[in-house]
Amino acid sequence: MLKRISPAELELGMFIHKLDGRWFDHPFWKSQFLLDNNEKLRILKSSRVRGVVIDTSRGKDLPAPPAAPLTQARRAPTLGSARMQSITNRSKSRPVPAMPVTIEQELGAAQAIAEKAKENLNRTFTDARLGKALNVRTVEPVVHDILASARRNPQAFSGLMRCKLKNEVMFRHALSVSALMISLARKMKLSVQEIHDCGLAGLLLDIGVNYLPQTITPPFGDFRNTDPKIWQQHVMLGYRALSNDGDLPQSVLDACLQHHERIDGSGFPNGLAADQIAVVARMAAICDTFDFLLSKTTATAPLDPAMALQHMKAMDGAFDEDILRHFIESVGIYPVGSFVVLRSEKLAMVIDVDPKDHTRPILQAFYSLSKGERILPHRIALTNNADTDEITGIADLSDLGLPEDGLLREMIFLSAFKSKG
Repeated sequence: MLKRISPAELELGMFIHKLDGRWFDHPFWKSQFLLDNNEKLRILKSSRVRGVVIDTSRGKDLPAPPAAPLTQARRAPTLGSARMQSITNRSKSRPVPAMPVTIEQELGAAQAIAEKAKENLNRTFTDARLGKALNVRTVEPVVHDILASARRNPQAFSGLMRCKLKNEVMFRHALSVSALMISLARKMKLSVQEIHDCGLAGLLLDIGVNYLPQTITPPFGDFRNTDPKIWQQHVMLGYRALSNDGDLPQSVLDACLQHHERIDGSGFPNGLAADQIAVVARMAAICDTFDFLLSKTTATAPLDPAMALQHMKAMDGAFDEDILRHFIESVGIYPVGSFVVLRSEKLAMVIDVDPKDHTRPILQAFYSLSKGERILPHRIALTNNADTDEITGIADLSDLGLPEDGLLREMIFLSAFKSKG
């Protein structure tokens, strides 16, 4: 027997037949399942679903209501009171839209999301390394959190991942690519579900790395520095592992399998070209490459974010040009974390992007080239700058006696927003 109840009435042992809400209101892939653990119960009760249909023939029913005392008069609810209760319940369940906030206001939430996400990803990656079946639902809340953060401020989470050093390479890369994929999908005006799938794809792109031989210790902890024949196996290994899940959207599988394909057909594993490559995979190739160029490898030093964009634009035949243009619009010509030179001969770092003009970001100045010394850090909003200062190029910080680029980037970014952690 099917029975509709409110999420608050759910109990362990109930069989979920249907969730009354949008696909994005809850993190469950399957529409029918047994509510068999406290974590699922907690998630459902805190979700935005309006109601739940349970199947009492396959699980627990609601407890019978206590009988009313014989001396108490029983009154059937009036139509008016029932309608009022319905309106009240509907108002309570209506999702509150995420209001835009400044990067400074969102940074604390972004840090909390990163810490929580690390735990979920660690569990998933560890299971993969141990040869256990993947349960990608454990990372589902991560996508929701990053997407919610991006809606409040599209730069905070990505900027944090770009500027904070206390992130292991694998976790930081997964979180960063997920945030970049969400930002790019929003810029391309994809549907809510497609944006969500892009975020999930970003988290799982390199899941196959966990299936590479554990007897190998890759230089600098990055399998890209091993034999290409070994490194390239991660694509197919990850695709097969995710395919076994059975519930993942095809777009997520396509992104995992094809994100190293190239528009000119020079990529791997299948040498696909142009429209043979799924759109989500073309998006993933750009986001994955951008974040990789910002990371240390044995072959190259990490690039400045603005320099990485220039490098990618020069990679003929690698990327879908239209999607790359959307990507640059999403992160800005000078992405958060870029070191730039100003006409006033100051050096500054981009700490936020002005959504109205991505060529004139918000900066934190920290060095005077004319004086050859550090200056008191101060914020410059180029769109509001009375002196009409402007960026003249990407900064070269070598031979200035400044801290290493990564450390300097973290110091400036976190201090600019008086952030701790």
